[in-house]
Amino acid sequence: MNVIETANLVKDYALNGLTVNALRGVSLSFEKGEFAAVAGPSGSGKSTFLHLVGCLDTPTAGAISLGGRETHSMKRKDLALVRRETIGFIFQAYNLIPVLTALENVSMPLVLLGKGRAETRERSLEVLDRVGLAGMEDRRPKEMSGGQQQRVAIARALVKKPALILADEPTANLDSKTAREILELMLALNKTEGTTFVFSTHDTLVMEYARRLIRLRDGMVEEEERR
Repeated sequence: MNVIETANLVKDYALNGLTVNALRGVSLSFEKGEFAAVAGPSGSGKSTFLHLVGCLDTPTAGAISLGGRETHSMKRKDLALVRRETIGFIFQAYNLIPVLTALENVSMPLVLLGKGRAETRERSLEVLDRVGLAGMEDRRPKEMSGGQQQRVAIARALVKKPALILADEPTANLDSKTAREILELMLALNKTEGTTFVFSTHDTLVMEYARRLIRLRDGMVEEEERR
């Protein structure tokens, strides 16, 4: 069973009285354990695609299936449940809560799932250790480098053991050395955990690491390459 499957996915936006065709009939599927990148220039539709399959937005037309569950026709509260239970997100701006420590940021998804305090702390510390942040659990985002903050964001995405992690331009705010370290970390986690990673990016370094590269242009699949 595919982790993601889309059929003729369309997304239109109204902008200043005009209709913008962000996606125009995108049909793609991703198997468990893929390490894939959806690439393209600004306005190609790559981030829109991630937002739709991540249940952060709804399509104008077409179908989306996550793990065999059709999401395109779900109500908002059901979409929120799918996001909470099955998807981890990594964003270019990290999206950490400034007043919380690294441990508290990572723990948040488990708190929202109603996990017990002891289990939440144990699992959060374990995943912080796996991303190389053991001993830094009490630091707040402002006390950490950009690379360390992105590692916290990765830990937060991993802590609930999602079937799918969506990473929207995860290296955009990092220097090339740190970006390579972060990609090596995510690739290692992909191999050891079997977690499916799908990136949106215009970073050639991310494209270099991806084992499958899908290029979008003007809201349509232009070409696809498997390594």
